[in-house]
Amino acid sequence: MDIFKKHIAESKNYVGGKSAEEVGGGRKMHKMSSNENALGISPKAVAAAKEAAEKLYIYPDGTPKRLTQALAESYDNKIEPSQIIVSDSGSSVIEIITRGLLNEGDEYIVTNPTFQLYKVLGIKAGAKLVDVRLQGDDFQLDVDGILNAITDRTRIIYITNPNNPTGTIFPQDQLDRLFNALPDHLVVVHDEVYEKFVEDPNYSSALKWVLEGKNIIGLNSFSKMYGMAGMRLGYAYTTPKLADYFTKLTKPFSTNRIALEAGIAAVQDKEFLQKSIDHVHRSKKYLYAELDRLGVKYWKTQANFILIKTEKDPSELEQFMVTKGIMVRPVNYFGADGCTRVTFGLDDANEAFIKALEEFHN
Repeated sequence: MDIFKKHIAESKNYVGGKSAEEVGGGRKMHKMSSNENALGISPKAVAAAKEAAEKLYIYPDGTPKRLTQALAESYDNKIEPSQIIVSDSGSSVIEIITRGLLNEGDEYIVTNPTFQLYKVLGIKAGAKLVDVRLQGDDFQLDVDGILNAITDRTRIIYITNPNNPTGTIFPQDQLDRLFNALPDHLVVVHDEVYEKFVEDPNYSSALKWVLEGKNIIGLNSFSKMYGMAGMRLGYAYTTPKLADYFTKLTKPFSTNRIALEAGIAAVQDKEFLQKSIDHVHRSKKYLYAELDRLGVKYWKTQANFILIKTEKDPSELEQFMVTKGIMVRPVNYFGADGCTRVTFGLDDANEAFIKALEEFHN
């Protein structure tokens, strides 16, 4: 008798980006491949982490009430702390949602090109993937296609906004049309881990629809905006009913002491957050101008990375950049064939990338 579930045994794992140590072999590398915060982490968060490290023999908070309180305050107390679900990364929150909603034979909708963990976890749950691809050269949401794809077995729709790897957004009026037409037997996961970087006034976070009582989950991570990728901390907020349900699926003591204390400090350090946002905005203006000069195709972005497309294969660009001490990410795996995603770095990294790209392009 086979003890393994077939849909798990035959599934594939998520393919993450490589580390600078793996690629560089001891050389200095500008890592522009994983959407990390170029400015690093808040000094206040570092201080809190160091203090917490002296108490690692003591269990952390059984439930992250102090962190959810700090997060609720960051939303101007428009939501209650009890509406926030915390786990050890945004990816872990996706796993909780998957475990809570998808049974074998259920269906879930994704909109490729997009973040691939949704697909991976859904397949491992034995659910059926329904891909309603983004439309046109500007990667717009196919609202009618999504509505037509919904069946009585659909349980989750994943919307990544700003989208990864395209950096584009889906405007509020478009999502209003979709969300107002949805049946009650499914939940929308609005993955908004890059939302603090958005400048487009047509954007809305999930907060608007959560306050309207829609079955919407706003998914967030401390890895991007707060520069805590190495600590693994994420959260989501939603309606009281959904939050109560998903909180039952979290584990006690699931947030380690260092991440918890650093997370509270990071949320409260608004000055560092603003510096991070300002740096992203300056970086993209610099890269827009330089990519225009070089004649390289790109998409205007609302995130901390930019999607580009050269005439050569992305794997060639990736390999060439490594020889110049730069890491970028081909995103065929995400469904954006022929494209490469480049995370904004510090000024010297951005300049080194452009210099190398000019050499590659010519």
